[in-house]
Amino acid sequence: MSEPFFSQLKCRECGALYPKKAIHVCEYDFGPLEADYDYGKIRAAISRGKIQSRPLTMWRYRELLPIDGEPTVGLKVGFTPLVKADRLAEALGVSELYVKNDAVNYPTLSFKDRVVAVALSRARELGFKIVACASTGNLANSVAANAAAAGLESYVLIPYDLERSKVLNSLVYGTRVIGIEGAYDQVNRLCSEIAGKHGWGFVNVNLRPYYAEGSKTMGFEIIEQLGWEIPAHTVIPMASGSLLTKINKAYREAVKVGLVSESKFGIYGAQAAGCNPIAAAQKAGTDLIRPVPKPDTIAKSLAIGTPADGYYAVNVMRNTGGAAEDATDSEIIDAIKLLAETEGIFTETAGGVTLACAQKLIVSGKIPRDERIVICITGNGLKTAEALDGHLPPPARIKPSLREFDALIAK
Repeated sequence: MSEPFFSQLKCRECGALYPKKAIHVCEYDFGPLEADYDYGKIRAAISRGKIQSRPLTMWRYRELLPIDGEPTVGLKVGFTPLVKADRLAEALGVSELYVKNDAVNYPTLSFKDRVVAVALSRARELGFKIVACASTGNLANSVAANAAAAGLESYVLIPYDLERSKVLNSLVYGTRVIGIEGAYDQVNRLCSEIAGKHGWGFVNVNLRPYYAEGSKTMGFEIIEQLGWEIPAHTVIPMASGSLLTKINKAYREAVKVGLVSESKFGIYGAQAAGCNPIAAAQKAGTDLIRPVPKPDTIAKSLAIGTPADGYYAVNVMRNTGGAAEDATDSEIIDAIKLLAETEGIFTETAGGVTLACAQKLIVSGKIPRDERIVICITGNGLKTAEALDGHLPPPARIKPSLREFDALIAK
């Protein structure tokens, strides 16, 4: 890539322009900054054929990602399977269903590898030597792994009571893991203070305008894997709400640069009932997000009580004719089991939320049964296996005897 296609940062509220530095908030109205692109130049430079000639990674869409040169971190990330889920479709009573399976993303088995690849590639361009994040688990894993591979020093700050497997999946990479006695929102506030004092590159604080754009690649891949078509309905888990807004942005950018024809589509959000500020606002017909001070859900990766992109997520759902739902812990467990039993995909609790909410949206008629549906699975069940404790039968136990085996299977 001879010259960058992203030209500046732009306030999402007032449109004020900023240089491409490690900043994330507008000084005039405190609106979030995001990458701004020269779409005319991209349209002239990109094509389906050019994209398809490139390696099967998220970087095949690099003209629409906010780095100046070639990527240097996460070169193998992305292009995860889009599974035509016929058995699950039959169970849900719908005609055409797909699962976008980021549970097998490289290297840490979640969609966060996409955002970290962009954030750390940009961090290197900006000269950072220390990178860090606030995380509910998956982001910590990805920052730790990708920083290790890139030779960057890293710190991850997490709520102290995260799932043990997610903590181990960060510690193994040699990062500094710091558990904070508080909810995610308190962790995030502390990270903002640290970024200001120490000048580190926090992927979801001062590097957020670059980090968030990585989520678009999930949307670009869905389009390409469907034969260059936008699905009629996409169901997406919501924590901060950023992934939902960025998949919507991906669909619109693909139209803008001539990769797909314009078509009507709906974007739907899924949250856990124990932390549902965005879903509650959408259901109430408002974009006023009421914080959840003490999240209470097994879906810890979605437990953000004050979602940074909540307002924008509600408006995306409204503007596309979508809707939101929330799921109880028992519904989450049932959905994890259903996805595993029908499609052989083991998702973490966030994926259980997405499927459980998709079921509710289908039953209510908000998602039609006879149109194409994509469900986004964002993380691997091995990360939250303890959530299933007590919800699965123990293995059968017999002596090494054919007679006992035959007696067992005859029951």
